[in-house]
Amino acid sequence: MTKFLFGTALAVLASAVPAAASAQALPQAVIAVVDVARVSSECTACRAANTQLQSQVQQLQTRSQQLQQQVQPEGQAIQTAINALNGKQPDAALQARIRAYQTRENTANEELSRSQQNLRSIQAHVSQQIGSRLMPIINQVMTTRRATVVIDKGSALASSAAIDVTNDVLTALNQQLPSVSVTPLPQQQQQQQRTPQGR
Repeated sequence: MTKFLFGTALAVLASAVPAAASAQALPQAVIAVVDVARVSSECTACRAANTQLQSQVQQLQTRSQQLQQQVQPEGQAIQTAINALNGKQPDAALQARIRAYQTRENTANEELSRSQQNLRSIQAHVSQQIGSRLMPIINQVMTTRRATVVIDKGSALASSAAIDVTNDVLTALNQQLPSVSVTPLPQQQQQQQRTPQGR
């Protein structure tokens, strides 16, 4: 009796599995590919922002070299004076020079650090503006092309040109986002505006 009930239960379960499996079957996937790296480098707003960012990077490098040229000779002169003491304690005048040099060096490092932080904030703000517009455009193209999955071309081992919708995305992004603000993130701007007042 127990064997009969157990066998019947298995038979019922076996007949139910195909029904459950068919109920959970997914539609056939329609895949589209977007070359995100190409979009990020070729869109009109991206090119303009990259040009401005490169200019700011060069300005930062030039300023770094200027500060180094201003500070380095004094540092070398102080080091020469310390070496000449042969382990003796520096006199008051040399100690004052060392303190003044350290202050100038710290000020220069703080300036460069602020500039680097500002540049990172600008890069993040540019990426944020492009990213916030890019995803809705990709979803729109996905709907228009009746795709069910969109993958980045950089993540695919291989893909056919027939499923590449990068041009559609690029065209839409150029229309909807002709330019971006090449400024720090809004919270960074507020912080910069408050800093001088706090000093």
